Amino acid sequence: MMSETRFHDMADGRRIAFRKTGGAGPTPVFLPGYMSDMAGGKATAVFEWARANGRACLLLDYSGCGMSDGDFAEGTLSRWREEVLALVEAETEGPLILVGSSMGGWLMLLCALALPQRIAGLVGIAAAPDFTEWGYGDGQKAMLAAGETVFEDNAYGYDPTPTHPGFWRDGEAQRLLDADIPLTCPVRLLHGQDDVDVPWEIALRLSAALRSDDVQLTLIKDGDHRLSRDGDIALLLRIVAALSQDNPR
Repeated sequence: MMSETRFHDMADGRRIAFRKTGGAGPTPVFLPGYMSDMAGGKATAVFEWARANGRACLLLDYSGCGMSDGDFAEGTLSRWREEVLALVEAETEGPLILVGSSMGGWLMLLCALALPQRIAGLVGIAAAPDFTEWGYGDGQKAMLAAGETVFEDNAYGYDPTPTHPGFWRDGEAQRLLDADIPLTCPVRLLHGQDDVDVPWEIALRLSAALRSDDVQLTLIKDGDHRLSRDGDIALLLRIVAALSQDNPR
């Protein structure tokens, strides 16, 4: 059973929903994907693993997502990074293991760059850095640049998925893959080769861009984008556990 949802008040009035459990570090912090939240299967599994093993863990919903206040249309990587960093500062201490799913994998990198001294490891699940660049066609980019919202079919729900121009512009300013990413911590990347949303070649680009020599990429031949099957989650938990053992506290 999950811990009670609590709220962190940002200086500008944003109320960010989070759940945490206490225990030994390093603390896994789960960063959901685009339009996702902390109630997802992977986030829940990491949280329950932490609690069962006496480990600290932090989950959160970005503003405009899940149980947090706000309008999703105002969401940007910069805004959500600010929220993650505020929660980490207020609710955790010591080393962190950032676990990022899809867009959360991009946000994971941006947060790690802001807190390099606290990062014990990174775990990217179908990480999607720079998707504002490779994830849209020229026509869609022209619409976004002109201030229009782009809607795409949503394989995971009934309503189409929006990309708002503010998110896209901010994302274009946060691109990482075309330069050295100055992170030297252990990095573990999981990617399904049947992922129709984020090409697995993105994981290769990310691995090459990272300065760290301790980067391991696991390709799952029949894995999809979500990597939420029992075997996928078991693999994720083994990786989080191994990073935690390598960095006991």
